[in-house]
Amino acid sequence: MREKQFLVPRVSQRVLSRERPMIGTPAPQLLPARGWGRALSCVAAGKSPPGVAAEGEAAPAPRGVAGPPKQRTVPWISVRAFCEDRTTAEVLQAAASDLLLAKARLEVRTGGLDAAVAGCTIGPVPDLIVVDTALPRALMLAGLDRLTAGCAAATKLIVIGRVNDVALYRELIERGIDEYLVAPVLPQEFIDAAANLFGHAGACSRGSIIAFIGAKGGVGSSTLCHNVAWTMSEILQSDVVLADLDLAFGTASLNFNQDPVQGIAEALQASARLDALLLDRFLAKCSPHLSILAAPVRLDERDYDISPDACDVLLDALRRYVPFVVVDLPHAWTPAVGQVLLQADEIVVTATPDLANLRNAKNLIDFLKLARRNGGAPRLVINMARTPKRPDIAVREFSAALDLSPAQAIEYDGEAFGLAANNGQMIEELSRKTKAAQQFRALALTLAHGTEPPVTPAVTKKPSPLAPILQKLRLTI
Repeated sequence: MREKQFLVPRVSQRVLSRERPMIGTPAPQLLPARGWGRALSCVAAGKSPPGVAAEGEAAPAPRGVAGPPKQRTVPWISVRAFCEDRTTAEVLQAAASDLLLAKARLEVRTGGLDAAVAGCTIGPVPDLIVVDTALPRALMLAGLDRLTAGCAAATKLIVIGRVNDVALYRELIERGIDEYLVAPVLPQEFIDAAANLFGHAGACSRGSIIAFIGAKGGVGSSTLCHNVAWTMSEILQSDVVLADLDLAFGTASLNFNQDPVQGIAEALQASARLDALLLDRFLAKCSPHLSILAAPVRLDERDYDISPDACDVLLDALRRYVPFVVVDLPHAWTPAVGQVLLQADEIVVTATPDLANLRNAKNLIDFLKLARRNGGAPRLVINMARTPKRPDIAVREFSAALDLSPAQAIEYDGEAFGLAANNGQMIEELSRKTKAAQQFRALALTLAHGTEPPVTPAVTKKPSPLAPILQKLRLTI
């Protein structure tokens, strides 16, 4: 029998939420909910970075900014499930395809408690064992005693049973079971249970990944990405890292007037040994809160194909140290690009209102909606709207065809954008009064799940005493 590290049993929310408790079961005393604390220490600095949440939790919003909905992901773990019921097996398979379980490796086997006892020591030791059983109370407890005796001490156990009894739950906790769920379970219930078990304070810190991709080349996705990253770092006063994954033709260093010696190409090559000191060598500081991982300045004979594993390791390392990682993706469909899109917390699709962009955006958004079930729909930004002497699709018709309302519709402003690009500045640095600067600010707050501070209403101008006379003459003031 495994020895537990806590004395007070945790009461399952699923057991307590039943409208009809078991007859004769005493009413349990509810304990105050405990939120998972911050990481006790950061890998590099010895303490948790400000504004970064524990693994599996959404990054906390900066001061004065509303936080995002809490959807905890499951970290890198191996899960082995032994299902006695076919319905439970299908539920776990559905959970395995969920974005929140993207990093976990789930293996579903047939057979219940007896199969779990026989197979718990075969093959690599899993981080989590799930047992689905319909056995009565006495036989269940006897089988679980054999299972806990043969399992490794670090392996956690979730039991899915048919008996809804708080007393049984407490007895299972005392016998070394980490969680008990009452069948039938839903995919989200299993994901929440796994996230609760592995979202402890010792887990690695985790920030948010925001990915930008264009529906077509030349739509201004990189310009939008760079402006939003800079604006987010300024208005939220939170650390932001901009990663330029367009290795061949990335423009992050050019737009921020930087000439780094090393950048993202070297970081990807050294992904196996990344730490805080090595990352600091590759980052170029653009402002007090913004750093960039720039693409190479010139072309050479190196291989520009990005390994999905190296990209995943790099982004996972970055999100340990900063609350926001903004990724500028190239207009290409590669395994690395697809993996970043599936694992990103927020996705921004940039398109111009023409037919080719409509087709590409439709394909991309439909794919992401299907693949990212709990990840939320991507956000659409229509760029360069109302370009002079160019027939465009109306913004309303464009968004209706995509069945997605645009987060922003940025009108064409060649003078402001051209001057900012030539000066190596962002739009808000050039002029805060431009409409695009206000739209970038609103989009940055939306992606950070924040709200703009309340603005003092403007003083209403008193009407002119000649207004009635001028109105009769059909003149404007």
